Amino acid sequence: MDAHIISPSILEKAEELVRVCKSQKLRVSLAESCTGGMLSMLLTAVPGSSSVLDRSLVTYSNEAKQELLGVKKETIVQHGAVSEETVGEMMEGVFTHTSSDLGLSISGIAGPGGGSPEKPVGLVYIGWGRREAEIQVKAYHFSGDRREVRVAACEQAMSNLLALV
Repeated sequence: MDAHIISPSILEKAEELVRVCKSQKLRVSLAESCTGGMLSMLLTAVPGSSSVLDRSLVTYSNEAKQELLGVKKETIVQHGAVSEETVGEMMEGVFTHTSSDLGLSISGIAGPGGGSPEKPVGLVYIGWGRREAEIQVKAYHFSGDRREVRVAACEQAMSNLLALV
């Protein structure tokens, strides 16, 4: 694994998430866009993660978000792929298409291009929640290059899941 991605602190967070979910017999499913599977890679780096991680969908394209998660085309057209609305619908899709106890969705602009004044590079929306509970979606603004934004988004995502357990 890339030593630049797997820092001791982020791996410790992944280990804690797997340990806590395993002890509570909780299953997790993910819908990743800008992180491109990095979050599931971090979790599967932890021995025993197979009893926790149910599935991870990398829905990088708008079509994948629609086809695999049920995100409405109108939502993407009106609000964009990087929006509270889209990430909320991604979360709904996670729970619709899995039996997991916990879910997480993530979409953002990792850069170096693709940003705008309204949606700058480093803007990442993360959705998380428990099945049959209120889904939370929050915007985060991370700094750094593409790798740093993606790693920071993964670390924040794990913190958000840990806050649920």
